Amino acid sequence: MNIIQRVQDILFKPKETWPAIATETDDIPSIYKNYLIYLAAIPAVATFIGMSLIGFGGFGMHFRVPIVSGLVNMVVGFVLSLAMIYVLALIANELAPRFQGEKNLPNAFKLVAYGATAGLVGGIFNLLPSLSMLGLLAALYSIYLLYTGVPVMMKTPQDKSLVYTAVLIVCGIVAGLIVGAVSAIFTGGSKASMMGKAPADMTIKVPGTEIKVDTAKLEEAGKKME
Repeated sequence: MNIIQRVQDILFKPKETWPAIATETDDIPSIYKNYLIYLAAIPAVATFIGMSLIGFGGFGMHFRVPIVSGLVNMVVGFVLSLAMIYVLALIANELAPRFQGEKNLPNAFKLVAYGATAGLVGGIFNLLPSLSMLGLLAALYSIYLLYTGVPVMMKTPQDKSLVYTAVLIVCGIVAGLIVGAVSAIFTGGSKASMMGKAPADMTIKVPGTEIKVDTAKLEEAGKKME
């Protein structure tokens, strides 16, 4: 599979591309191996670079997430994004008969995997918080990709496709909240234990100089004053 060509095709001519995808014989592991792991890495790596290396801030202050914590978040985010695609595929497959479609897990997985392309590629905007709105627009475009793919991949009538897509998105949001809670369980303890070893940096920039603040030491001093 030519990844770049597939990304271009699904983004710029989805209605012509979905029928071609429907005829492909790639199984779920192949799509993960040859497509998804590369695209899912985009938002994960971009978020790490943006939050831990570039940093963020405003009003003269600059923050960076500790490197080790950022790496943990990157790995967990990468793995959970791959898991979420499979969960959404299961949901899409179960929903199909309710909207006069056909259950077909491989097709449901293709629908979600390739439909997520815009949102995953748009993850590059996580490099800079100021570009986050563009990332949101990319995610919204993924909803359109799902909508155009539903009648082809799940054989639902055209007049049922909009509602099918809407229900799938709502279910996806709920599933995302659950996955987010699971992610917090895995990363919360790690963050707490790592803060002492790799404290977040805060830099206050003023004309001619800059002041670096060790937030971990501030927290320790605050505890001593209690």
